[in-house]
Amino acid sequence: MGFQLRYPWPDLDPDDVAAAAIAVRLDVTENKVEAAEHAHRKGQLVFALGGGVMCRVPNGLWMVPPHCGVWLPGGTRHTNIATANARIFFVFIEPGAADLPDRCCTLSISPLLRELIIALSDRLQHDGGSETLVAQLLLSELPRMPLQQLHLPISPEPRLRRIAAALADDPADRRTMAEWAERVALSESSLARLILRETGLTFGRWRQQLHLIVALRELSAGASVQQVSSALGYESVTAFITMFKKALGKPPAKYLSDIMQGSGPAFAAGGRI
Repeated sequence: MGFQLRYPWPDLDPDDVAAAAIAVRLDVTENKVEAAEHAHRKGQLVFALGGGVMCRVPNGLWMVPPHCGVWLPGGTRHTNIATANARIFFVFIEPGAADLPDRCCTLSISPLLRELIIALSDRLQHDGGSETLVAQLLLSELPRMPLQQLHLPISPEPRLRRIAAALADDPADRRTMAEWAERVALSESSLARLILRETGLTFGRWRQQLHLIVALRELSAGASVQQVSSALGYESVTAFITMFKKALGKPPAKYLSDIMQGSGPAFAAGGRI
């Protein structure tokens, strides 16, 4: 479904606000919404307090489960796809205002940073987004957040984009490498080399990464583990949980619980931006 996400104040252009950082809150009431592709001069943090958001950029998909954020450097063309009843905050940051990377990445958001984002969005409503101590604290805290591996690389190579689109439309598709190779008129070994060269992943790992992103999106929207397992074509819930735990270190319920509480290995030393 195409839908232009709108700010609470229709005349607001974040790029024109003279502040190092501002935050805007959006509550999604539709079943599923997708913003038109766009870009900002300022960098943008997309933070999900509830529900899930997926950010699509030219070379990949980035998942934003609850209490995580995706950092998009200024000038990055993107579109945001939100699940039903998502609570989203957009934090717009002036280039150079914080020591943030020049690439997209998914970050865990600590309880302190979460409260700073919420407070900064309240300040925008009350005083137009003027520079505040809240913004300064946010800009010092954000670069310390740990990375999450919730990215699906998508190559511009036409045959791989075709496969990626088909798998995104039907994540339960269990066609083998040989079957996909026949569909795109390549030998199995040639397709394997192409996927590895373009994405840095084997075909199996690439498809698993898509499954993780879809699983987190659906679990964030309230689907049960059993529903997600079935939707992804797993023969049993146990098989799905085993895959999830092997990839992310915890079973689905524990992983989401720890992210929402700002606890667990994600906030241990190391793995920072």
